Amino acid sequence: MGRRSSSARITAHSATVTSRAASLWTKAWETWSLAFHCQSAALIYSDRSETLWVAMAAIGELLTPSEAAVVAGVTVRDVNRVIDEHIVPEALYSLKDGRWLRSHACTYVRFYFHAAKVLTSDERTHVIRTLSSLKRRSWTFHHEFLTVKLDGFFEETQARHAALLRAREMVIEDPEILGGTPVIRGTRIAVYDVAASIAASDGVERLKVAYPGLNDEHIELASLYAQANPPRGRPRGRAPADACLKLVSERKVLRRARA
Repeated sequence: MGRRSSSARITAHSATVTSRAASLWTKAWETWSLAFHCQSAALIYSDRSETLWVAMAAIGELLTPSEAAVVAGVTVRDVNRVIDEHIVPEALYSLKDGRWLRSHACTYVRFYFHAAKVLTSDERTHVIRTLSSLKRRSWTFHHEFLTVKLDGFFEETQARHAALLRAREMVIEDPEILGGTPVIRGTRIAVYDVAASIAASDGVERLKVAYPGLNDEHIELASLYAQANPPRGRPRGRAPADACLKLVSERKVLRRARA
């Protein structure tokens, strides 16, 4: 009886171990499967920091140089330099049918030019190359005694990109309205006229008087849209912001003949 009881206990124990092993294997498989699907969807989950990265942060929208300049807060020339000198990896830009830069690469572009006073060009490029090669998105670079955090640059470019998306939503092009000229949605106010007035230092309040349908957000987003989408061709003459202004007098001054 003792041997049978002992054998039964061993069999029961073996069954329990096998069951636990199968359970652990099932959990491991589910965890791996979840991680695989998350990576496939470009979503990376960290159970310690409980941080979720969205697919857009991993892939990024393709932006024109002028759009990227607006998002990064630099000049179009700076964006072209980043591409020409391969400051960012080739995976972050495209030369197919024009020049394109991925939206999340704007963080690196902003960092590169705004950190020029404290880091050398080689150091900044090394930081960009290192962070962009990581499988898990990180904005902190650490090497020996040097630590560089790009979180602030990321937040700034994300905010500027969000503003650009709002500007696109605000502007429409309808052939029935001013011949298809970009206007602010729900109005007949040309976006480029508003932007030109701001560029010419016309006051915001003065613009609101000239265009009663405008508010502060309209004016801000119109300027942003015009910067991201500069008009093609020669700029046309700008009408005065205040429609009540009238020409009182006009005098021609003759130039003196050279001796």
